[in-house]
Parts: sequence; structure tokens; C-alpha cells
Amino acid sequence: MSEDKLPNMFLAIRERHKNFFEALETLGKTLKEEGPLDEKSAQLIQLAAAASIRSEGAVHSHARRAIKAGANPDEIYHAIILLTSTIGFPTVAAALSWVDDVIKKDAKGE
Repeated sequence: MSEDKLPNMFLAIRERHKNFFEALETLGKTLKEEGPLDEKSAQLIQLAAAASIRSEGAVHSHARRAIKAGANPDEIYHAIILLTSTIGFPTVAAALSWVDDVIKKDAKGE
């Protein structure tokens, strides 16, 4: 995602707390290197976690990252609908609408 598309609050926090963000980036990289999961699988798992906590921003972010890692829309939708018996239909429906935001933009090339 280009810098101009990042949320303003994210950019402000990153600018204000540079060491904190560097530590977060290092942590994320380290965690991904700890196991055998590929980037696409890791992003789909993080997408499901984001949906579970009803974090619209994180759902958008991990949907974008999953696409970048090679996930197609069907895989992204499946990662969300698998949660229905765990987090309930209303939360899944909300997450699907947030994922739609990203998938529609991606299809338009935005």
C-alpha cells in the first residue's frame, strides 16, 4: 500500500513513535520466520483474527496483504465465513462487508 493511502492516524503514530513502529515491524517479521506457514496463510489467519475482534482497519489491512501474498477473493471470503460458528453471523457479515471494500478496490486497480 502506498504511503498516501495509509490512514492518517497510522501515519501520525508512526511518525511520533518511530522506535515503537520499528519494534513492531521487527516483531512481525520475526514471528513469520518462526514457523512453516507461507505469507498467504499467515495473512489469512491474521485476517480471521482481525474479523474476530471486529477491527475494520485490520480487516482492510490484512485483506490487502493477503491479496498481495497471492490470495484470491474466494480464499479471503472463505477465511471469513469459516468463523461463523465461532464469532457469529453478525460479526462475519460485518467482516465480509469490510473485505468487499478491499476486493472491489483491488478489482478496479485502486
